[in-house]
This record gives sequence, C-alpha cells and structure tokens, in this order.
Amino acid sequence: MIEKHPKVEFGKTGVLLVNLGTPISTSWWDIRSYLSEFLSDKRVIEVNPIIWKIILNLFILNFRPSKTAEAYKKIWMKKEDMSPLRYYTLKQSEKLSSEIGTNNLIVDYAMRYGKPSIKMKINYLKKSGCENLVVLPLYPQYAAATTATVCDEVYRVLMKMRWQPSLKIIPHYESEPLYIEALANSLKKKINEINWKPDLVIASYHGIPKKYFEKGDPYHCYCQKTTRLLSEKFKDVEIKTTFQSRFGPQDWLQPYTDKTLESLPKEGKKNILVICPGFASDCVETLEEISIQGKESFLKSGGLNFDAVPCLNDNSDQIKLLKHLVGTNF
Repeated sequence: MIEKHPKVEFGKTGVLLVNLGTPISTSWWDIRSYLSEFLSDKRVIEVNPIIWKIILNLFILNFRPSKTAEAYKKIWMKKEDMSPLRYYTLKQSEKLSSEIGTNNLIVDYAMRYGKPSIKMKINYLKKSGCENLVVLPLYPQYAAATTATVCDEVYRVLMKMRWQPSLKIIPHYESEPLYIEALANSLKKKINEINWKPDLVIASYHGIPKKYFEKGDPYHCYCQKTTRLLSEKFKDVEIKTTFQSRFGPQDWLQPYTDKTLESLPKEGKKNILVICPGFASDCVETLEEISIQGKESFLKSGGLNFDAVPCLNDNSDQIKLLKHLVGTNF
C-alpha cells in the first residue's frame, strides 16, 4: 500500500529584498554579534584570515561595540523598537507586496547580516511553494563587498537544498532611469523645503578600500555614473561625489566625505546639501554619520547651512522603482 503523499506547495514565485543588516537591539552583545558576522565576511575584509581573526576577536569586538551602540542609540526608533534600516526595509517589502503580491507571488525581505537571515527566508519561500526566486539586493551600485556577498549567501543556502527554485538575482541598478528620477525628485523636494540655496550638493556613497577598486571592482565607476546622471537633471547646482564610512588605516576611495565637509567652508562653500544615493534606506551611516556627525563637523568648520536629503526609503518613487526592477525579471 502506497502511503499518502504529503502536501507540497508549488508553482509560486518569491521576491526577496535583501539589505545589509542591523543589530536587533542597541545592547552591547547584540551589537557585538552583528559586527562579528559582518566583519568576518571575507569579501568585506580582504586580509590574511588568520591575522584578521586575531585582530577582530582580541581588539575590534571588545572595543568597537560600545562606540557603535552609542551611534545606534541616537537613531533607534523607540516606538517600533527597531533600527530605521529594518523599519524601512520591512515597509518596502510590505508596500511592494501590496502592489504586486498575489497568492502565487510572495514578497519578503531578509538581511545579509543579522536577522531575518537569507537562509531563513529562502527556506520559508521554498516551503511556501516558490519554485521561482527573484533576489533584489538593495545596493544600487554593485560592489563585491555588498551585492556579491548577498549572492554568496544565496548560493550557500541553495547548495544545501535538495529541491531548488530557479533563481534570478538583480545585480545593480545605478543608471536605471526610474532610480535617477527618484533621486532627482527627492533632491528637488528638499531644495524646495529649505529657505537657502545650496552652494554644492554632496553625493556621499559608502566607501570601499582603494585596493578593491584596483583589483577590478566596478563600484567606483557605478557611483560616478549615478552622480553624472543625477547632475544632468540639475544644471544650476554642482553635485560632487564623495565616499564615507572608511574603516582601518588603509587608503579608501576618495575624496572622503568627512574631510570634504571640513574643508568646504574654507573654500567659500558654506551652504551644503548631502544626498546618499547608495543607501536604499536611511540607516546609521546616513542618520548618525551624515546628519549628526557630518553636520556638526561642517558647522564647526565655519559652515552656515547644512541639510541631508532622506533616502528613498518607502516613498512612492522607491516602490515604483522596486516594482519595475522585479517586474521585468519574472
């Protein structure tokens, strides 16, 4: 006698939005756990793994969590009890789901580091009957340390699955017209809200070590391309590319955002707007590093007016963009 076959869900498509990640709280241990996973990624830190493991565990993970926790506490969403990055990524998935979600199309989100993990969400989508999987890393400009490491983790999960879904990964969208339009709209909105004219707009992107670029990483070129396309929509204001969030003693992509903000008042540019095109959601790098630290540094150096353009977050232009990106890949 043949036993009854267990019910198997099938025939569905899963869309998975993937962002960098975030601690689950501002506690020292949760920050440490997040940093440990993030900084243990060999694509993020390309140094001798034995030496790096010693440095990471003896020094960085004992001293850096306290500093990082203080930064997160300044921007933590207390009512929601989550970081802005988690909040906006969740909202992006919910709003995209309301636009395109059906019984046969499931939209969800994951974090490359921390929770919810890529492994957990891929397994959930597969059990829900998703035979097709579209993964959208929320990094407009491809880099090995961001998009590629999302791919690495997706592949690792699939390698252990007996019945795998078909897979499509959207690698980058730095010059997608809807993305450039969304950035332009957000910049125009901010310019209309302030009562002063910016002398310069800083387009600040997350940095990578210079040696990654020299090894062939296209990230720098993609950032410059985004700025160029955005600049074409603003003929009366200069937009300058800079790079933030450097870590360690080695050379990173330049010019550095913090050094640029310190020097601009001496050059007569005392009214500055900053936009962060490489971040799909506001996070500790945009809200604490730019809007708090960057502003303070700029004003102390002699600046008069400083403001930052919010990331696209879950605004209507962002959802329209995400819908287009995943909608062309079914």
